[in-house]
Amino acid sequence: MSKLGNLGARLHRGEVSYDFVGNRKIWYGISILITITAIVGLAVRGLNMGIEFQGGAVFTTPKTSVSVSQAEDYAEEASGHDAIVQELGNGSLRIQVAGIDTDQSDRIKDRLAEDMKVDGEKINAELVGPSWGDQIANKAWQGLGIFLVLVVIYLAIAFEWRMAVAAFVALIHDITITVGIYALVGFEVTPGTVIGLLTILGYSLYDTVVVFDSLKEQTKDITKQSRWTYSDIANRSINSTLVRSVNTTVVALLPVAGLLFIGGGVLGAGMLNDISLSLFVGLAAGAYSSIFIATPLVADLKELEPQMKSLRKRVLAKRAQGGDQGEPQTGETGDEAYADAAAAVVGPRDEPASRARGRGRPSGKRR
Repeated sequence: MSKLGNLGARLHRGEVSYDFVGNRKIWYGISILITITAIVGLAVRGLNMGIEFQGGAVFTTPKTSVSVSQAEDYAEEASGHDAIVQELGNGSLRIQVAGIDTDQSDRIKDRLAEDMKVDGEKINAELVGPSWGDQIANKAWQGLGIFLVLVVIYLAIAFEWRMAVAAFVALIHDITITVGIYALVGFEVTPGTVIGLLTILGYSLYDTVVVFDSLKEQTKDITKQSRWTYSDIANRSINSTLVRSVNTTVVALLPVAGLLFIGGGVLGAGMLNDISLSLFVGLAAGAYSSIFIATPLVADLKELEPQMKSLRKRVLAKRAQGGDQGEPQTGETGDEAYADAAAAVVGPRDEPASRARGRGRPSGKRR
C-alpha cells in the first residue's frame, strides 16, 4: 500500500507519468472495437425485456419443494410461453410469464396450483399490462434524455463546450457498452436496470469532472509560456488524478461485485442481477472512459484552436532548437522540473522584496 501511495504522490508531482494522450489512438481503437461488439450483440440477440416493459404476469407461490427447473417446465406447459423462475429466501418461488392477459393468468394460476401441489388461494398473481410497460419504457427514455441534456448544459457553463462534448461522448460510450453486455449475457432488463444505468452515469461523470477541473486550473494561462502544449498538460492532469480515480472505482466496485457474484450467483438472489450488472459494467466503463476517452478527446478538440496551434508550433520549435524538452534536464530533479512547469503554466511568481533587498550591495560594515 505504501508503494501505491508513493506512486500516487510521484504521479501528482510529475516525477513519473504515462503518455495517455500520446497513445490516444490505441484507446480510441479499443473503445471502437468494444462498442461495435456491444452493438452487434444488441442487434443479434436483443434485450431480454422484463414484464414491466412488455406486459405479463408474476406468480408468487408459497413455500414449496418444487425445484426451479420443474417450476419452469410447469409454467411453460401451462402458458405456452417462456417462463423465468426465481427462488426467494423463504423457499417460495417467483414465476414470471410474459405476454399473457387476465383470463390466461387465472388459468395458469390454477394449473400451477395443481402441478405444484399447493393451495391456489395462496398463489399471489400480479398482472402487468403492456400499456403500462410502454409508459415505463417512455419514462425511462425521457429520464435518460433529460439527464444527458442537463449534463451537457452544466459542463458547457462550468467548463467549456469542448469538455461538454467530450463528457457526452464518454457517457454514450458507457451506456452502449453496458446495454451491449446485457444483450450478450441475456440478463433481464427491469426498472432496476434503468436505475443502475442512471447511477453509473453519475459515477462516470464524477471521474471525468475531477480530471477536467485539474485541466482547467493548469491551463489557465497556457498561452503565456512555450514549454508545454495543451496535450502535455492534459496528460499531466490525467496522471495527477489517476490514483484517485482508480481508488474511487475500486472502492465502488467491491460492494457491487458482492451483489453480483455473491448475492446473484452464490446465494441465487437473481433479482439482484438486473441492477448489480449495470452498476458493475458501468462503473468499470466509466473509469475507463474518463481517463482514456474524455480527456484525450478534449485535447484533440482544443488543439484545433488557432491559439493552441500557434502554441504547439512555438513549443516544438523550441524543442527542435535543443531547448526545453518538457522533461527533467541533466542535473535537474523531478521536483525542480515540476516547479518549473508549474511556473511556466501558472505564470512567474513575484519574489518577495525582503529576499532581494540588499543583494549585491555592500553590507555597510567597516572592515
